[in-house]
Amino acid sequence: MQTLSALVRRYGTDARTLATLHDVLAAALSFIVSLYLRVGSQLMEFAPALWPGLLVFTATAAISYPLVGMNSGVWRYASLRDLMAIARAVTATVLVFLALLFLVTRLELLPRSLPLINWFVLVVFLGGPRLIYRVFKDRRITGILETNSRDRIPVLLVGAADEAELFIRAMNHAPDAAFRVVGILDDKSSRVGRHIHAVPVLGGLDQLGEVVNRLAEGGERPRRLILTRPHLHRSADLGQLIEQCEALNLVLARLPDLTDFREAVETEGSVRLRPIVIEDLLGRPPVRLDRQSIGGLVAGRSVLVTGAGGTIGAELTRQIATLGPRRLVLIDHGEFNLYSIDLELGEAFPALDRRSVLADVRNRTRMLQVFQEEQPELVFHAAALKHVPMVEFNPIEGVLTNIMGTRNVADAAAACGSLAMVLISTDKAVSPTNVMGATKRVAECYCQALDLPRPRAGAAGTDGGGTRFLTVRFGNVLGSTGSVVPLFTRQLKAGGPLTVTHPEVCRYFMTVREAVELVLQASAYGMGSTDDRGRIFVLDMGQPVRIVDLARQMIRLAGLRPGRDIQIVFTGLRPGEKLYEEMFDEAEPPVRTGAEGVLVASPRAVDSAILRRSLDELLAAAQSWDEARVITLLQHIVPEFHPEAARAAGIPVSAAGTAPRAPL
Repeated sequence: MQTLSALVRRYGTDARTLATLHDVLAAALSFIVSLYLRVGSQLMEFAPALWPGLLVFTATAAISYPLVGMNSGVWRYASLRDLMAIARAVTATVLVFLALLFLVTRLELLPRSLPLINWFVLVVFLGGPRLIYRVFKDRRITGILETNSRDRIPVLLVGAADEAELFIRAMNHAPDAAFRVVGILDDKSSRVGRHIHAVPVLGGLDQLGEVVNRLAEGGERPRRLILTRPHLHRSADLGQLIEQCEALNLVLARLPDLTDFREAVETEGSVRLRPIVIEDLLGRPPVRLDRQSIGGLVAGRSVLVTGAGGTIGAELTRQIATLGPRRLVLIDHGEFNLYSIDLELGEAFPALDRRSVLADVRNRTRMLQVFQEEQPELVFHAAALKHVPMVEFNPIEGVLTNIMGTRNVADAAAACGSLAMVLISTDKAVSPTNVMGATKRVAECYCQALDLPRPRAGAAGTDGGGTRFLTVRFGNVLGSTGSVVPLFTRQLKAGGPLTVTHPEVCRYFMTVREAVELVLQASAYGMGSTDDRGRIFVLDMGQPVRIVDLARQMIRLAGLRPGRDIQIVFTGLRPGEKLYEEMFDEAEPPVRTGAEGVLVASPRAVDSAILRRSLDELLAAAQSWDEARVITLLQHIVPEFHPEAARAAGIPVSAAGTAPRAPL
């Protein structure tokens, strides 16, 4: 059975033309069928009057339909209102035809009961296919009847598809519904002028101002604009839409995802709109995940996560728990964070075999002990100090956690024969101007060196087996502890101002959920790819976002006006902070992989034996609290690392007295 949409794709005709053609042909066929029902086998005796009557009736129907708006209905959402429109159109057609028939023939050539019979037949011919199509698409009949009330908040919908129809139907059914839909905006011009449950499609989104003014003139000014699709607009579009709504005094909201929406309507009979949140402004298209590979990576295996109480670590444990691991081990040095995620997992996955370990990755002996006890097959290393200014003021702490902690975890994973260790890295490791970025780059180097094929003992060739050491690099995570979004939220609650370091500072952003999904996707891909040993997986972060734009949008989302209700103050770059973050070094051009949303880079690799000696020297300097020596050694290991103060002053690093030695 071909649907209207299938016919459209096949013949290149829009749905309205097909619907009109159907309705005109239905009128012609109904005339013949009605006459047959009236005279039966004597049909041919009326042949002289049949064909003229058929042409007049069909022409009358074709003219009457658009006058009462019958063809404007969308078959996909046919309802009782559409049936009423059909009844009006058929009544008009029959009355006009009857008048013409009386004027021309005095009702002598055709049976006088024919128009009455034709009325019923044509209503069936027009309404039946619509009802069948609606039932075929919905797989049910409920929802065709509807009610409405004008004592509700008038709203405009964006998008004339399933979500819009479901929302309108829910509002019509619920006697205590809060909203009344007064119009729809849709980017498909073919839908403009049509109706869904008597709600008109008034224009495209680019006509928002014009539509609102037109509705206001008719006493139907909308008070809210509701987005009906989860991924309806790109970031730039949504940002402009927020500004338009501010100018038009509209509240912008969004429907929940379609699955949650249907469940809410069917179980509760109500719909809860959700506000536009800062994550929506990323406008990132959904990435197609290879869930089979991700599930195969984790299912039935023992998995260990360090930093399990942090933003990334906690989300890793949540997503890993859904994939059916044999055992899940959580490590964190923060008691409350570890307690919180352990409690959450216990409530959500009571049958999950898990263990929470209060330990510090900086303690080498403790790490070896835990790994020997647990024998994890997969290790996700998310423990790190990540706050740039704090690490800049406490460089030795950053070295001990981010570098030595990574070495301890990596060595423990290799010692117990883990299948893979995944290092969570950051875009700040690229051309670092701060200690935090430099320490993460050293951690990357160490895992790179361990992942490279090693020479076989006593034989030619290399050993490509053993533990895989995968590094996944990405940018900022929205809402993570210490990040800009919680800061802005706190400042908004306090009445402002919002503090931004520089008008041009830009950052890459990703939600924590999609970041972890892509970490798992990159890990699954890396485990199956032997060609990418020693390389770094980089998540596709999309386009960078100016922090000042983020601040303005958060103010608007709070229903306030930037510069009027809430001020934005520029405070100057913080120690170690860059204007622009980079995902790739100039010497490591990005290469796409077979995993969507995952790129790969090939930065400079360091021989593992030389790197170990340098790290031993770095550890000795850190343990003796020789900060100057620690910075010098960091530059020795990471030649592209230049202390921010010297760079900001325009002084070459060598002139500042901390010139690095030759690259390793």
